[in-house]
Amino acid sequence: MIILPDKTIRLEYSVIGIGAIILQCMGTSESVSSLWEKLKLRDEINTYEKFISGLILLFSIGIIMYNNGVLTKNKQ
Repeated sequence: MIILPDKTIRLEYSVIGIGAIILQCMGTSESVSSLWEKLKLRDEINTYEKFISGLILLFSIGIIMYNNGVLTKNKQ
């Protein structure tokens, strides 16, 4: 997986772009499985590996939080 876009990988197919798509489609709080159901048919996120890579990025930089099976957007 490419984290940043380059001359051969468009933004929406990079991990940064996938993270942005996840944030756009995510409600204030949502389970991982319900979010996956919303996004799995998108061309940019058509594999679970890409979806999880986007979530890991968002979690590691503090944009989303995971608690008791629910993802929430960090308000800070």
